[in-house]
Amino acid sequence: MKNVVYLFCLTLALVASSSHAKREYPTRPITNTVVWSAGGGTDAINRMLMAEMAKELDVRINVVNKTGGVAGSIGMNAVLRKRADGYNLVGLSSSNVVAAVNGGWTQKFDVWSPFIVGSSPDVVSVPYDSPYQTLEDLIQASKNKALKGAAGGVGGIHHIYLLELQKASGADFKYIPYPGSAPSQTAAITKEVDFVVTSMAEQAALLRGNKLRPLAMLHPDPYTLEGVGEVISAFDAYPSLSERLPLSQAIGFAVNKKVPEAVKTKLIEAFNKAMNSSKVKDWAMKNHYQLSGLSGQLAEQEFARLESIFTWTLDDLGANKLSPSKFGIPKP
Repeated sequence: MKNVVYLFCLTLALVASSSHAKREYPTRPITNTVVWSAGGGTDAINRMLMAEMAKELDVRINVVNKTGGVAGSIGMNAVLRKRADGYNLVGLSSSNVVAAVNGGWTQKFDVWSPFIVGSSPDVVSVPYDSPYQTLEDLIQASKNKALKGAAGGVGGIHHIYLLELQKASGADFKYIPYPGSAPSQTAAITKEVDFVVTSMAEQAALLRGNKLRPLAMLHPDPYTLEGVGEVISAFDAYPSLSERLPLSQAIGFAVNKKVPEAVKTKLIEAFNKAMNSSKVKDWAMKNHYQLSGLSGQLAEQEFARLESIFTWTLDDLGANKLSPSKFGIPKP
């Protein structure tokens, strides 16, 4: 009898082992390390999207934050050092493409296979009870004293917008870096800084809640926000902004480019299904994002284009530590 029981248990174990061995990626939880702070746009998008992708992949996807370094370099370096098996994703944005030229790390962005969820236009805002009622008020005041402005990490897209506004208007701003949009906005609310530049998606709730007050969109078109009204475009007052703006924002995640193609295919399939879900579409509409849905070669080409534009724009503005040419980044 004991032998029969033993054989039965052995058979069950072998069947279970065989079943597990046949199961394709993923067979265990995945970790997505977001390189920007909790509460910002990249963090919010990744948490929302990973919840949908987890349904398709039938595993848990844990989202954690690892900020710091230059342009998200600490988080990116941490993920890149891990095994290229698809179980470690990195939540990032187009702002991360300037990490190398600002001394954060030593590689081009092409070490990643990115997935682009979408973007949202930038807006310059002040604390709700700020004495600066218009963008022109802010610009004129900056010419008498160095106003402090927050715009996320050094060299990121929001920082570039701040630099472009400064150049086009002749303002004199003192840029204060923070590890993401959320702490930048908090700094403006608490008046550590005089103004903040982040995306409409990230500011919308604060604008409607009278924590911040918008002065202008850093985009050619005005923007109507329910409960706030129309926010004018800074391009009307400073047309030279159109020489290099608007820049495309790209928020999403990436996986080490060395992961097996079969793993990339599974991630692309789950990503596409998630992007086409009503939950993601509804979330994007409510949170002021325009969906993109690029992956594979198209996403790689887009990030290469943004890397070229961002790094050489910063170089022209004198804001790089290292030349993009050092990393073989072509001029746009």
